[in-house]
Amino acid sequence: MVALIKAAKSKNYPAEISLVISNEPKAEGLKRARKAGIAATVVDHRPFGKNREKFERALQSELERHNIDLVCLAGFMRLLTPWFVGCWNGRMLNIHPALLPAFKGLDTHARALAAGVKIHGATVHFVVPEMDSGPIVAQGAVSVAKKDSPKTLAARVIKVEHRIYPLALRIVAERRTRTIKRPRHQRRAEDKQRARTGRSSKKRLQK
Repeated sequence: MVALIKAAKSKNYPAEISLVISNEPKAEGLKRARKAGIAATVVDHRPFGKNREKFERALQSELERHNIDLVCLAGFMRLLTPWFVGCWNGRMLNIHPALLPAFKGLDTHARALAAGVKIHGATVHFVVPEMDSGPIVAQGAVSVAKKDSPKTLAARVIKVEHRIYPLALRIVAERRTRTIKRPRHQRRAEDKQRARTGRSSKKRLQK
């Protein structure tokens, strides 16, 4: 989030960060946003219990009230319903600490090390109902060292995230994206690669 705020201060940046919302009342990002002169508000999910859509409708009301055009998720650790995703189809970005389609979900750095990969990184993608599966806008990579731990690897990946998220938002804000359907043979090859990665990760993690 901080990287986006910093990038948006440039006069030639095509997007304005006009609102920061968190579902955590004590989130540090709220303080940073207010310090930067950006409107910040809380929509706490707890009062809504297990009714995710009701929480998201409250979220949607805040976004509409501030006339938001694009949504950038950063550290938002809740799965979104198809209803909310549909409201922002093609207008909501997420950043994920892995080179998708590999290592969807949590604990990406530990899983990357367990799988023995040589290259790791981060991905900015459009949000779709399926977790971490939307069209990719930008990616950045780092080499994985033998002495790496999840902590040291994460420290390098976060630098990549701070670089590619402002870039991805610029690309989308300037309307320079278009979705290209991958050839069937490419989809099959990627499915096989994901299956191999999944098996490798599982075996190594069990050790």
